[in-house]
Amino acid sequence: MEQNQVGVKTPEYVSLQFQLAGLGSRTAAFIIDQLILMAVQIVLIIGLVVLTSGDSAWFTYFDVGSIAFAITIIAVFMINWGYFIVFEFVSGGRTIGKRLIGIRVIQENGHSITFLSSLIRNLLRIIDSLPTSYLLGIIMIFFHSKHKRIGDLVAGTIVVHERKAKRKKLSPLEKEMEARGLSKDDLVVDEWTLQSLDKKDWELLKTYSQRLLQLPINERQDLTQQIATILFTKLNWETGQKNTRELENMLLILYLQLKEEWEYEL
Repeated sequence: MEQNQVGVKTPEYVSLQFQLAGLGSRTAAFIIDQLILMAVQIVLIIGLVVLTSGDSAWFTYFDVGSIAFAITIIAVFMINWGYFIVFEFVSGGRTIGKRLIGIRVIQENGHSITFLSSLIRNLLRIIDSLPTSYLLGIIMIFFHSKHKRIGDLVAGTIVVHERKAKRKKLSPLEKEMEARGLSKDDLVVDEWTLQSLDKKDWELLKTYSQRLLQLPINERQDLTQQIATILFTKLNWETGQKNTRELENMLLILYLQLKEEWEYEL
């Protein structure tokens, strides 16, 4: 009951670690899904009432009320059972509720859930819901070492927390460029023009970019003007009446473009 991590070895001999989803997160996801289903059913019932409220002879002759009632019952049944099966299969083991809570269903071997597995685990909700209010399923999830209900046992599935991608830690310079909204595509420079710059120019630009944020304002302005004059002259770029900020941005974008070429070649 205390086990929250599970190790999975895939058929490709890759070891994976997953954090198991417990009773709380699974219940929260289930409640969200039930609220969504309830809303859909209410809409269907309202539609049925509106459709059968007519009193024309056409309605009476074709017994539209009975037909609409039968269709609504079938639709409610299919939605209640098909919702979980379809969403889990087409959305990588996530219903809307599971996606919002951050959990998903996978196979015990670490692969994505198959249609057959989803079909089995969800049809067996009938047993898990016995004797009332999913009592059997709740007891199974609470006491099972892998938080499985009967549907999971038979289908060979587990419910795990989504893996959150770790964001790469940005350097101060990268944070500054992100804050300014700069990317290497902000300046269109052809390859022939970039070849005007050599290794020494790259080292100069690299040193300037990495020291930029550490310099006092006055020194930054002077250095930016000097570096821009040296490099932009080689590139035949006109600086015109550009201010220091604009020149800094152009140099930083040029740094991003040259980095791909020079960073791993030196």
